[in-house]
Amino acid sequence: MQIAVRHARTQDVQPVARLFDRYRQFYRLPADPELAHRFISERIARGDSTILLAEGSAAEPVGFTQLYPTICSLSAAPIFVLYDLYVEEGARRMGVAQALMSAARTFAKGTGAVRLELATARTNLAAQALYESLGWERDDEFHRYNLTL
Repeated sequence: MQIAVRHARTQDVQPVARLFDRYRQFYRLPADPELAHRFISERIARGDSTILLAEGSAAEPVGFTQLYPTICSLSAAPIFVLYDLYVEEGARRMGVAQALMSAARTFAKGTGAVRLELATARTNLAAQALYESLGWERDDEFHRYNLTL
């Protein structure tokens, strides 16, 4: 499969939202196409995230990743959080996720960021294997905490 990765634009809201809705369902959230469309539309309009879209041979969207910029105080430098990564079921194990991860790395490095960070479900062993094969290291030094508001 030929894979092209590019930045999502305003005209890509619908296909990215469709992928985003499936991504949320992967994490056992109910389908909500309207929420997905609104959320992706806002991200693209506000420019507060970077969405990279992978397209297959027929320029068909087959996956995406979404990065959020932030600052690392300890490094005193910009970093990106790779928050979302999703590949259509029929396009998995064809290099799409690897292409998206590579494009994310190139993009972040090109902006002067010093690091990419991500979190994944402990049960998502396929994703963990991919990340580790690409040189990502699991953080054993810090525990992550969340506070629901």
